[in-house]
Amino acid sequence: MAFHQAAPSLGNQYDSDSLLREYLERNLPAELLSRFESEYRALGELNGGELFRLSLADLDAEPVHTVWDPWGNRIDEVEVTEVWKRAQVICAEHGLVAAGYDAELGAYARVHQHILNYVTQASLDTYNCPLAMTDGAARTLLDSGNRALIDHALPRLLSRDPTTMWTSGQWMTERVGGSDVGQTETIARRDGDRWRLYGTKWFTSATTADMALTLARPEGNPPGSRGLAMFYLELRDEDGKLQNLHINRLKDKFGTRKLPTAELTLDGVEAIPVAGLEGGVRNITPMLNVTRTWNAVAAVLGMRRAVALTRDYADKREAFGAALIEKPLHVDTMADMVAETQGAFLLAFRVVELLGRIEAGESSESEQLLSRLLTPIGKLTTGKQAVAVASEALESFGGAGYVNDTGLPKLLADAQVLPIWEGTTNVLSLDTLRALKQEGVWDAFVGEIRARLDASTDPRLNVAVERCQAAVRHAGQWLEATLAERDLVEAGARRFAMTLGRATELALLANHAQWCLDAGKGERGLAAARRFARSRIDLIEDESFMDESRLLVD
Repeated sequence: MAFHQAAPSLGNQYDSDSLLREYLERNLPAELLSRFESEYRALGELNGGELFRLSLADLDAEPVHTVWDPWGNRIDEVEVTEVWKRAQVICAEHGLVAAGYDAELGAYARVHQHILNYVTQASLDTYNCPLAMTDGAARTLLDSGNRALIDHALPRLLSRDPTTMWTSGQWMTERVGGSDVGQTETIARRDGDRWRLYGTKWFTSATTADMALTLARPEGNPPGSRGLAMFYLELRDEDGKLQNLHINRLKDKFGTRKLPTAELTLDGVEAIPVAGLEGGVRNITPMLNVTRTWNAVAAVLGMRRAVALTRDYADKREAFGAALIEKPLHVDTMADMVAETQGAFLLAFRVVELLGRIEAGESSESEQLLSRLLTPIGKLTTGKQAVAVASEALESFGGAGYVNDTGLPKLLADAQVLPIWEGTTNVLSLDTLRALKQEGVWDAFVGEIRARLDASTDPRLNVAVERCQAAVRHAGQWLEATLAERDLVEAGARRFAMTLGRATELALLANHAQWCLDAGKGERGLAAARRFARSRIDLIEDESFMDESRLLVD
């Protein structure tokens, strides 16, 4: 009888996620959990069942760009995949953007919103990307105070009706560079009482969006970032035709291939200044805070998917006379994946919690300072973890993990964008240092860690508590010793930021483990905290290796 390997399958992605259910019981008021749990469960069933099967059936489909119609008219139409068409309806109806602005939920609006995304998005082929930018645009417009644009765009961006909901783009990257937006070459020119934009955007991940926020330099403004302004534009006219925009091509990317990322030429598209004719980088910052939070949640939902598939396959795959789940080394490898995923989950949702409290006006000054630090740290730490866990997952499948039509390589290809989007690891490491220049930020961080560890009283958590304390203490000493030496602190910024990220995850894991023990939830949380504590938490090197680094790369 021939042997055939069994493909991995998924069950309900809410019911099978013990950490998620523990987190909700601990952090969401009982009345809200009772109100929303049936929706979480229904979306978890959809995610692990019908949508998962649809994403596999639609695996080879990609967006198609049609430049010309049969009569020679330039139309620049983009046809998205069946999964994306289904996603547009699901995400609107369940309010995967709108829920974050539900005033009735107060400080819990963001937690509810991102739980909806967490239990849904893994089978929706990175549809969370346009949703993240839509959310960011809504937040940015609200913070701008531009009442005309708020009244016009917000009802559409936050609609729960698929026929009326808008999505938004965020157009910042140009040919001269990504993170260095001061080099922006797009020009804004007056045309009577209107403004028109001229330039090229090199990466636009929302080509099918209805509107966009973008940076441009009004003619006559000085060079650099201080001369930029933030503009609002709508992509299409009432007939659905692009307005003085040309799609040059769709990007041929390594991953996120269902997402129609394009190069665009702005050839006089009409635009509206959102908040004056300067300060564009400052004015668009609220969008980045929101999209970086989405990025962290995307990382953990991707890690969760990788772990779920790996775990199911371990039950089915037999090698050397037994199932993989019976092999001690394979179990030990998977345990590391689970611990990393759980640490990333708790960090990402701590960032979500802080955002919700700030927006609801319920945050303390310390929480506001902590959010300024943990938002970049959460994004950079979870982005790196997502790639590592996806890579380990592919290896756990052996050769099948390297074959495209299993759908498994997509886990790694899609994860690899997470350390790049919304600021690379190095860029966000430097942003971490900038955040710490604000008075009180370090004290807020230390206070957060201390509170989590002080509550972790079970003696079996001592190893986690001690390793976390040592890493944070070392990080503070290093910062104090090197802050005045610009080259030294910049060279060590990545190690420093990752140390803060992993120490925060360890503190949160220990705190959650203690809650689980006190609430009678068993020792799984304890095992996760102890396993994570044995990984490398403190990445800082006291000695400067700048000369050696230069020697190696020159």
